[in-house]
Amino acid sequence: MKKIILFLAITLVFVDGIYSQTPEHKLKEMKIELPPVGQPIANYVHVIRTGNLLFLAGKGPSDSKGVFITGKVGKDLTLEEGQQAARLTAINQLAVLKAELGSLTKIKRIVKVLGMVNCEADFKDHPTVINGFSDLMVEVFGEKGKHARSAVGMCSLPRNMAVEIELIVEVE
Repeated sequence: MKKIILFLAITLVFVDGIYSQTPEHKLKEMKIELPPVGQPIANYVHVIRTGNLLFLAGKGPSDSKGVFITGKVGKDLTLEEGQQAARLTAINQLAVLKAELGSLTKIKRIVKVLGMVNCEADFKDHPTVINGFSDLMVEVFGEKGKHARSAVGMCSLPRNMAVEIELIVEVE
């Protein structure tokens, strides 16, 4: 009987550890470090809160030194490089959320994503590029990371960045 109780206790701790893993723990496991959030590059703010919704300004794929991944996906960048740019943009948006909320555990759901891809007129894989962003949101937040989304092409983006992504997030 003691062995059964011990087994159940160990199982409960193990299962609880899996299901209670925070977004910050998941990022650490993926070896993702959130960069510091700098000042906006123009006359806007990174995020506006209204009620339980956060509206995040569009961000692009910049590294911790502020250097952007630039160029047109499908011309200057491969599809895979475009996906990596979208993933880096997701990391930058997570940094904004963490700075605003103090903890990513306060996120109830990623609601809506608008992904813009810098590309030529004949490029047709916008959704595949923006999957780099969406996939990371689901990896970090699980079901809470699944969202409504638009993925569109643009003839240019600020600073010639490869992608720009904005989002709406529901918080507790």
